[in-house]
Amino acid sequence: MSQQAQQMFDRHRETLEQAVEAITTRGFWTPYPENIKKYPEEVVKGAPARFEALLKQPFSLKTPGVAGQVGAEVSPYGFELGVTYDQPDSAALVSAMQAAMPAWRDAGAEARVGVCLEILARLNAMSPDIAQAVMHTSGQAAMMAFQAGGPHAQDRGLEAVTYAWQAMSRVPATARWVKPQGRHDPLVLDKRYHVVPRGISLVVACSTFPTWNTYPGLFASLATGNPVILKPHPGAILPVAMTARVAQEVLEEAGFDPCLVSLAADSADAPVTKALALDPAVKLIDFTGSNAFGEWLEQNATQAQVFTEKAGINSVIIDSVEQIKPVAQNLAFSLSLYSGQMCTTPQAIYVPKEGIRTAEGRLSFDEVAGALAKAVEKFLGDNDRACAVLGAIQSPATAARIDECRGLGEVLLDSEPREHAQFPRARIHTPLLLKVDASQRDASQRDAFSEERFGPISFVIATDSTAHSIELAREVIGEKGAITLGAYTTDDAVAEQFERLAMEVAAPLSLNLDGGILVNQSAAYSDFHATGGNPAANASLCDQAFVARRFVVVQSRRHGQPD
Repeated sequence: MSQQAQQMFDRHRETLEQAVEAITTRGFWTPYPENIKKYPEEVVKGAPARFEALLKQPFSLKTPGVAGQVGAEVSPYGFELGVTYDQPDSAALVSAMQAAMPAWRDAGAEARVGVCLEILARLNAMSPDIAQAVMHTSGQAAMMAFQAGGPHAQDRGLEAVTYAWQAMSRVPATARWVKPQGRHDPLVLDKRYHVVPRGISLVVACSTFPTWNTYPGLFASLATGNPVILKPHPGAILPVAMTARVAQEVLEEAGFDPCLVSLAADSADAPVTKALALDPAVKLIDFTGSNAFGEWLEQNATQAQVFTEKAGINSVIIDSVEQIKPVAQNLAFSLSLYSGQMCTTPQAIYVPKEGIRTAEGRLSFDEVAGALAKAVEKFLGDNDRACAVLGAIQSPATAARIDECRGLGEVLLDSEPREHAQFPRARIHTPLLLKVDASQRDASQRDAFSEERFGPISFVIATDSTAHSIELAREVIGEKGAITLGAYTTDDAVAEQFERLAMEVAAPLSLNLDGGILVNQSAAYSDFHATGGNPAANASLCDQAFVARRFVVVQSRRHGQPD
């Protein structure tokens, strides 16, 4: 191990040990503060100016075999970034990575983990800068861009490194195997064990969470010895490029080839993902995005281990509540946060036609639906607060989808545009809430609620009973998958039915949330984000299976002499 890599590991050893403890106990812990006031004031205040300095010019990275320039990002807040990026020649990039991999493999687990921990520490220090890039590519509001794009993404990266460290640490470097032979001398073998990376890793980033969904695959692959190609979404390149730059700087300082982490940006008109995904040298693929392309990767990139997070129908079942107001307020926040552009946002809210029981008396279906609509409307009544929660719609296609979906049901709360005080051209829309009947799923008309409608679009579905709600949720999630499942009941027996449903459809359950925690939120080191057990995702962020498949153990053995 190089002296620099050893110093990096030693510098962050305590953080790693605490992370191992955290994923074992599953309690709250983080080394990366989510409170922006914990960061130096001058760093926070200077972030917008440093972001401005990146615009309208080339972004420099170490790129093997430059084939051209790409870059046409437009902020959802209404302006062009004007940043351009080197596009590598794919063959040259793959060749350079293959040449760099043996030294990275042979450096050992401590060196690789030390480098990864140093990369994460430096990313954390520049969280305010990354937040600016995330905000103006994804459309996330400022505070969410800071937290989700910075420390929360770094948490998920560290979590992946920690699982990788655990998995690799369980493989001994050597062993002596002695088998007694009775009156004869024992059989003795000396064995060596090598953690061997699978090959080049391709991490396909999404436009809405360009760091949060990217860091697990990046760091799981890098820590286990695999070079990583970062393939950003054409609309959200900058945060990924900034990450690649930090990684390259740390790798080079530690004595390794910086191309071990490389950027492969492309354009919407000339995509490169399919060609990269089918390259025989690519042995690992991480993808977040649409069902169609995720399924294409699973079916066609057969030479690689493919980890996908796709789309599902996140569901909430309301059986009974103590009070409707705090429940409606909690769900209003969930439906509004980042304009429903989270993979955890509820889309289908099941409520019995006969209504629900509360401590204050029975509420009809219409009263429950009306309470939800009223809560969203009130929550977003103040425009400044609304913009701070909603953020901006990342893609024009998502904004267009709102109009397309109005006819799918009775409008409980219509979506409306909002104007941002600082960015008047921002693409901001409030949630659309529709009332539908469960029978629409079986009717000949267009299925309303059991198809994914990405964006601020949700349905309150009238069912025959709670049992019918459970049956529908089981059926829809079984077919389409879900990342989250929420439920409300005051009945312990019904709560157990929800628990069983969660296990049957392999979707994480949030029960009776009516305070400061949302079904949308997923805490690193404690919550398993997705399970890999339903069609919405074939992997979990993060568990042992997410990292263990990224390397193999190769052993050698030879005769040894008895002790």
